[in-house]
Amino acid sequence: MNKPPRKKNPTFGIAVFIVVAVLLVIATLFYNAITEKRDFDRQNAPAPTISSDARAAAAAATAAKPASGAAQ
Repeated sequence: MNKPPRKKNPTFGIAVFIVVAVLLVIATLFYNAITEKRDFDRQNAPAPTISSDARAAAAAATAAKPASGAAQ
């Protein structure tokens, strides 16, 4: 009185394969978007700005020098 072996349903295996494939595609899209954004940001980085302390020191240095054409 043995039960006959159950037939495997291939639908479950195909569903798992499709889900894994879709997740791989989404992960690839995210990876490419992040790397492209980093490359874009590197190429289009704004020029470094002078900090307020350095700007104040530069202004003080130029103010201390007399103008070259000033009367003495």
